[in-house]
Amino acid sequence: MIKFFSNLTILILLVSSTLLFAQNIKVDTSVFPKAQKGYEQFIIEVPHSSLEEDANKKIEIFVGKYMDVDTCNRHSLMGEFQSKDLQGWGYSYLEFNTNGDAISTMMGCGDNKMVSKFVTGQSYLTDYNGRMPIVIYVPEGYEVQYKIYQAMPEQFKALQTPKK
Repeated sequence: MIKFFSNLTILILLVSSTLLFAQNIKVDTSVFPKAQKGYEQFIIEVPHSSLEEDANKKIEIFVGKYMDVDTCNRHSLMGEFQSKDLQGWGYSYLEFNTNGDAISTMMGCGDNKMVSKFVTGQSYLTDYNGRMPIVIYVPEGYEVQYKIYQAMPEQFKALQTPKK
């Protein structure tokens, strides 16, 4: 009987931790098109904030995948973002297109050590809107990561060079 309860407790803990860490999308994105064959849809739900706070924030979006690369060169995924209008809604969404090619600098690495690194293409910087999700379509096998930047409320004055 004790073994049954301990197994039951473990099962309850596993299920509840899975539910806690699962990402649930809270906004309705049904107006956006379904992902085309070979693509996946990603959604960034930015935390809600006031219009004043939104004006001081930007979001930088990265699409990439983990690759085994050397440690001394810089690596980049070839690809580009396209902003597309959601016809009839006044919203837009992003599409990232790539053929999977990656480029790198060509320095000789003495140790030939390889590491797994998230290799991204050129990032996409956009305004922050805490009331709208950002919808992105990327080829299967790639993932989306992002950073949120916030400006300081102070504005600073640049120094003028003296005239000669």
